Amino acid sequence: MDDLFEQFLIESRELTQRATEDLMALERNPADSTSLASAFRAVHTLKGSVALFDFLPMGEVLHAAEDLLGALRDGRLGFEMDVIDALLDCIGASETWIDEIAQSGQLGPGADVRSRALRTALRAPLQQAADKAPAADASSSSNWLSALLTREAAVVARARAARRQLTAVRYTPKADCFFLGDDPLALVRSIPALVRLAIVPREPWDTLLDPYECNLIIEALSAAPVDKIQPIFRFIAGQAEFAALSEEPGSGPGQQAEPERPAPGANPDGNTIRVDASRIDALVDIASELAVAKNTLGHLVEQARESEFSLARAIAANHADIERLVARLHRTVMSVRMVPLAKTFRRFPRTVREIAAKLGKAVTFELTGDTVEADRAIVDGLFEPLLHVLRNALDHGIEPSSIRLAAGKPASGHVVLGARREGGRIIVTVADDGAGIDPGKIRATARARAIIDESALAAMDDAAVLDMIFRAGFSTASDVSDISGRGVGMDAVRQSVLALGGRVAVTSVPRAGSTISLNLPEAVTITTIVTVLAGDQAFGIPVEAIAEMIRFDSARISPVGASEAFALRDQTIPLLRLATLLGLEASARQTSDAKVLIAKLGDQRIAIGVDDFGGRFDVMLRPAPALLSGMTIILGTAVLGDGKVVMVLDLAELIG
Repeated sequence: MDDLFEQFLIESRELTQRATEDLMALERNPADSTSLASAFRAVHTLKGSVALFDFLPMGEVLHAAEDLLGALRDGRLGFEMDVIDALLDCIGASETWIDEIAQSGQLGPGADVRSRALRTALRAPLQQAADKAPAADASSSSNWLSALLTREAAVVARARAARRQLTAVRYTPKADCFFLGDDPLALVRSIPALVRLAIVPREPWDTLLDPYECNLIIEALSAAPVDKIQPIFRFIAGQAEFAALSEEPGSGPGQQAEPERPAPGANPDGNTIRVDASRIDALVDIASELAVAKNTLGHLVEQARESEFSLARAIAANHADIERLVARLHRTVMSVRMVPLAKTFRRFPRTVREIAAKLGKAVTFELTGDTVEADRAIVDGLFEPLLHVLRNALDHGIEPSSIRLAAGKPASGHVVLGARREGGRIIVTVADDGAGIDPGKIRATARARAIIDESALAAMDDAAVLDMIFRAGFSTASDVSDISGRGVGMDAVRQSVLALGGRVAVTSVPRAGSTISLNLPEAVTITTIVTVLAGDQAFGIPVEAIAEMIRFDSARISPVGASEAFALRDQTIPLLRLATLLGLEASARQTSDAKVLIAKLGDQRIAIGVDDFGGRFDVMLRPAPALLSGMTIILGTAVLGDGKVVMVLDLAELIG
């Protein structure tokens, strides 16, 4: 049962996400029959899963949502905004209930009250449509009951004489009910206090009988009340009618049965399996430890060369084999952890819709690059910072329609959440075409609140001023709302992104819009670094950041104003000293050789002078500790084979 419950939690979240995406697609295009059918199947499948665990308030809401979707699918109801709103509210409530079930195994307090309110909202469009429809001919629904009463007149008479209630049931299974998993006779056997049963063909039997088609009508009399019988047929809505014989004959609402497809995650060819995330995490830890152990072996090779050359050569050969296998193991394990950004991105369309509606703003929301893959921890960790960024874009960025029209813009604002791969990094952006960020307003706020020294503020360019929005407690919002404006959003974004090993930046054009960029690692993976000395300290540089490493006579270096440069292959290369960039004292050792890393930034080549080269290592790059988390020049830390810890530098950030 525990396994079934875990599967329910996994699949129910997938189903609510699928239903959300389908309903958002229907809002954009009501004629999208594929999305309508998919939403119907998702709700129906979720309803069936909920029934297994008897979460009645949730099941009743989903049943009402299924009825509404069925009416839309059959053309008995037209698409209106309140219809989509009611369905999305149902899915939102289902997500909340799923979280409660995952935490405690049951629905939280207030589920019954919320369920009733949601059912009322879901049934209102159906009731309105019914009120507008012409009166139906009741004779057809009563014909079956009249015939049944005539046929079973003696039984009915005895029941009335004994003052016993009878309930009449007419069950017409769908022709393809066997393929839907229905068992008509099993349902009938579940009717309590059964008094009479009759089974007749719905259509005359053909000469060639189709054993896969149900051609039955089942009629019954029971001594149980209607409310005890109806729940038996609750998952085959519209196929059964009921009448309490002590009252006027009536029938249940006409609804159609629904097709069903395999639940999400079902795999017909068996090539995929679900694996608990903790097991994959354990594999990653083992691969990481193996990488460190491999580095230690390389350190031992260097020690052995000093005494036993032949032994060192044998160890070195073995070290090369282990190095190859470790890299292959780690790549394979990490690929298992890779998931598309869609896992997080597709949670936002409904959120953006709800926030925009609350703010009274017209907004179109676009997703791009959601197929880009990243480590599961990165993808999951992106939700909170992106939520903060999107809230700010909608609240502070996008203007009301009247202001946009006056400025010559479309009435509806445009927000794009996108992602792309750039080298070994993932760039996630949130761009809006709103009012942009005014550096002057930020300067004024900083000055009024004495956030920064006046002289330092005057020396800052606009880019540095814009970066102040990520400072703790900084906000230019004049009003505090429940959307944003408390000054706790953007600093939280930076801290969350730093914790993921990334960095965040902002660009903006007043009256044209803003873009927040999150630069993130693809995964916590094995990275090849080169160690260098700056002063008396060792640092790591990712190999992919280095175009080449060269040694040459230091006499070739020439002063250029307050800077330095040298010629390389008929090109003048500016030279920066790593120790100077890091604020360290240069090494006291004097050598005639210059040791230089060449970094390529866009179309420009820049040389970084170091005091010495170290070795080349495959390391597990870890996020920088909390003490260093605010230093954007540090990508993370790594443990070398001799046990030393080095900081790995971001050359692009360091050079600026």
